[in-house]
Amino acid sequence: MPTTKLFRKTMLLFIFGLIFFFLLTSFLGFYGAIRPPKIISKITPADLGLKYETVSFTTSDNLTLQGWFIPQQAAETDTQKQTPDQNDKIKTIILLHGYPADKGDILATTAFLNQIYNLFLFDFRYLGQSSGKYSTAGAKETQDLKAAINYLKSRGLKEVGVWGFSVGGAVALMTAPTEPAIQALVTESSYARLDLLAPDLYRIPGLRHPLGWLTGLWAKLFLGVNIKDVSPLAATKNLTIPVLLIHSPNDQVIPFAHAQLLQAALEHNPQAEFWFNPNLGHGQHDLEYQQRLLEFFTKNLP
Repeated sequence: MPTTKLFRKTMLLFIFGLIFFFLLTSFLGFYGAIRPPKIISKITPADLGLKYETVSFTTSDNLTLQGWFIPQQAAETDTQKQTPDQNDKIKTIILLHGYPADKGDILATTAFLNQIYNLFLFDFRYLGQSSGKYSTAGAKETQDLKAAINYLKSRGLKEVGVWGFSVGGAVALMTAPTEPAIQALVTESSYARLDLLAPDLYRIPGLRHPLGWLTGLWAKLFLGVNIKDVSPLAATKNLTIPVLLIHSPNDQVIPFAHAQLLQAALEHNPQAEFWFNPNLGHGQHDLEYQQRLLEFFTKNLP
């Protein structure tokens, strides 16, 4: 009998210890995901020889976001010869950074687009220099993009293109179906569903999926976010505008399976294009990359 009682006590301690491990590990993963260390890049457009304005604007839930507006080079250097109507016809591309970076992280990569377009970069909520108590990896950042579009409309810029990297790409896909101002978008290394990505927070074989599920539970309890509803995949099925989907089969951050799901969701869209380059990893670019982006935007955002 004493042996049996000891065994039961040991089993109960093991079970409670296992439950505690799952709850603690998943909560720490959740907390670290919504409040990662902030990255504030030192680079500004001036470092690339570009004139720009530092701007701020407010989201629908009263957060102040910080951004840069970079006028198209010819418009900036020849402003006196341009009429207001001509300035309004210069299109703007909104550039969305990844997680947990900031607007400066993507500046050098995308500055070449300023040859033809105005550029608008901003920091998502909580990240970079923007306000906010936490990041939601795309769930509420759609409000940030909508606020950016409203800001540009206040400047008379009513048609935009969007380029988004990683989480930025997911935000672009989820926002575009309900924002007619978005005329064309490029999404690079986007996830398809946040609930499919959550287990990738953990590198523990066999335990990734239950830990990912618990992370989703914390998001629902503390943020009111159901990560199953954070779905670029569902939004993509409703897209009819030109889309360029970029991903690498060798992406070590966002698995290529996400791109395959998004590709299938775009099968109905005759204006969808795909570039899956095995030679480039997550966030890597080359001269062909620049050429493809310029061709896509000049064709679809003339």
